[in-house]
Amino acid sequence: MLNQRLLRNLDFILIAVTALLILVSLVIIGSATHINTPSEDRYWYVQRQGFFVLANIAVFFIMLNFDYKSLERFSGFLYIFNLIMLLAVMFVGQTALGAQRWIQIGPISLQPSEFSKLIMIIGLAQVLDKRTGKLNSFKDIIPIFVYVGIPFILVLKQPDLGTSLVFMAILFGMIFVAGINMRLLMSIIGAGIAFMPIFWHFLKDYQKKRLTVFIDPNVDPLGSGYHIIQSKIAIGSGMLFGKGLFNGTQSQLNFLPENHTDFIFAVIGEELGFVGAVIILLLYLILLYRGVKIAGGARDNFGTLLATGIVSMLAFHLLVNVGMTAGIMPVTGIPLPLMSYGVSSLTTNMISIGILLNIYMRRQKILF
Repeated sequence: MLNQRLLRNLDFILIAVTALLILVSLVIIGSATHINTPSEDRYWYVQRQGFFVLANIAVFFIMLNFDYKSLERFSGFLYIFNLIMLLAVMFVGQTALGAQRWIQIGPISLQPSEFSKLIMIIGLAQVLDKRTGKLNSFKDIIPIFVYVGIPFILVLKQPDLGTSLVFMAILFGMIFVAGINMRLLMSIIGAGIAFMPIFWHFLKDYQKKRLTVFIDPNVDPLGSGYHIIQSKIAIGSGMLFGKGLFNGTQSQLNFLPENHTDFIFAVIGEELGFVGAVIILLLYLILLYRGVKIAGGARDNFGTLLATGIVSMLAFHLLVNVGMTAGIMPVTGIPLPLMSYGVSSLTTNMISIGILLNIYMRRQKILF
């Protein structure tokens, strides 16, 4: 059991914000899916999500019972396990929506690429912990790019461009905090921008279409542009206070695709309106602010890097998902943290919050 002095060090603001986001998630998932379920149960999705919320609360508290520093010792094993999982998807994975990303374990479909993001953060924190302040040349940075590049390519092959980009957000957030030479960082970013025309030729046709319709959704209004058009209609029709729960036309009449997963923020905008959407965004900003504070107050460099990676992951998910539903970012399969329906995403995010709390609890050495 946890020591009482450690319990008093819990970040109760972070816990409260996480709990509020999960509660809102269950309500919105229930509203979005009650007339479109795989069974006769009107609330099949919300009951299933609720069950895994309860299961993950147990995992959440398990995360608090050990010192996060012990993750550093297992980072090598976790990295190998991550590669095995991603390779397994290529051979025994299930295909859905044109991508092979899921492994079926009984009644549960798990998405290894979701877990790989957190495993990557742990491994990269261990690698950078030894190199902080020593990233001054391409020779210093190449091993780190190779380390991230192997799982990056495996995820890209699924294909899962969205998660691959999350890897890049995590990498750049963590090497920035690790003290990379700013000229070197600008050179890497410049090289990445210069490589984009070449990268275009490696994209799948549907990925190219998504980027094309981002500029003008009406190029393919019933195909690749349909998601963006319906999402913008849903958010706009919510106006100031929304249409109310269970009253959104785009979501309730199934005009809005993936309304309980990737486009759940559009349901929030339609049913809770501008005010509701702003409140949700404020909760996310508080969550990210607490994450940044935890990173800055960690007792060691490994804890700082670990928290930085988690904050980078959550911030990128939030930016891309909300931007995608509002039509200011290209459509990618990136879920909204703690809000979108999905076992793998929910578990990854709750473990991540658990690690942040673990770092905060142990920000000071406890003397007995």
